[in-house]
Amino acid sequence: METTIVKNVRPWGGAAIDVTIAAGRITGLGPATVWNDAKVIDGAGAILLPGFVEAHTHLDKTLYGMAWHPNNVGSTLVEKITNERDSKSRLGLDPARQSARQVALSVAHGTTHIRSHVDIDTEHGLKGVLGVMETREKYADVIDLEIVAFPQSGMLIRQGTKELMDEALALGAEVVGGLDPCSMDLDPKNHLDVVFGLAEKHGKPIDIHLHELGELGAFSMRLIIDRTRAHAMSGKVTVSHAFCLGHNDYLAVGRLLEQLAEAGIAIMTTGPAGYPCPPLIRTLDAGITVCSGSDGIRDCWSPYGNADMLERAIFLGMRNDLDRDADLRRAVEVVTTGGATVMGIEGYGLGIGDVADLVLIEGETLAEAVVSRRNRPLVMKRGKVVARDDAALFATE
Repeated sequence: METTIVKNVRPWGGAAIDVTIAAGRITGLGPATVWNDAKVIDGAGAILLPGFVEAHTHLDKTLYGMAWHPNNVGSTLVEKITNERDSKSRLGLDPARQSARQVALSVAHGTTHIRSHVDIDTEHGLKGVLGVMETREKYADVIDLEIVAFPQSGMLIRQGTKELMDEALALGAEVVGGLDPCSMDLDPKNHLDVVFGLAEKHGKPIDIHLHELGELGAFSMRLIIDRTRAHAMSGKVTVSHAFCLGHNDYLAVGRLLEQLAEAGIAIMTTGPAGYPCPPLIRTLDAGITVCSGSDGIRDCWSPYGNADMLERAIFLGMRNDLDRDADLRRAVEVVTTGGATVMGIEGYGLGIGDVADLVLIEGETLAEAVVSRRNRPLVMKRGKVVARDDAALFATE
């Protein structure tokens, strides 16, 4: 059994220690005795974190690595969805190739786990799901990848989508997705009937995109809360984006936060610049698990994104006016332990017995490392080095 000792690293920016790894797990923390056959890595005083968790992205539709695609899409949600659905074939987007490229980009920046929403619609069927499943299998030694069966173009308004969702879950998609029950399908009751029905049938958790603003979004949120309680799914439901929690009615938002915490519903926020969004510290203080993600990366919606979850912590900090070092640490916890909790990752962390999914970050303190977007000299997956100096150690097409 090969032993690896990573010397002189600072967990969460604290005191320097050595980390001993064997069989892909952390077996020692503290001064390490170096055996003749042990592999030794000098951490050079870098900050040690558990691997980043990309808890919300769309691997199947990134254009990363392809020729530049001029973006002339309209501003509404339906315009973006329609443009993307129509563009996939025209641009020759291969979900397996493209998802692998984004995986390499994510790993290079220190991500060890990804939850990806993958489009399912009656035009492209399960092509995206099958492509991302191919990537999941091919790169299983460098990333843990979870697939959300996602009805991007609507569930009820496109007959046959429900059946495709059912098939994707039977094939191995791990999460049931949903989308704007009121504004997309115009039938919130039946939309949630399908989502929670599929979850119950397949024994899967749920992750629902909720872009709806203000009172409309709050109405949908209350319906999701009621369903979560009725189906006893505490700890198994995530609401992504949740723009309605950025509503300017302080007391109404507070009541929703209390209900979400009581129901055990998690929130995913990207810290967007252009939309209202959940107030991060208030949401965390309410006892709600919060995770984050890059969302789309260089796709037909938007040219932005680089899969760097350390930078995502900056966006969360800037969007929520987090200036104190302690609050910046909470932003980092969102992109690490928050995502791990939402994804139900076992053995995640920096304790004895935890899986050695680790990232080293240069920096004087954790807060300084975040705001300076510091280099990642080493990324490990189950104790194996998979990236150095912000570059993956494996190739994709």
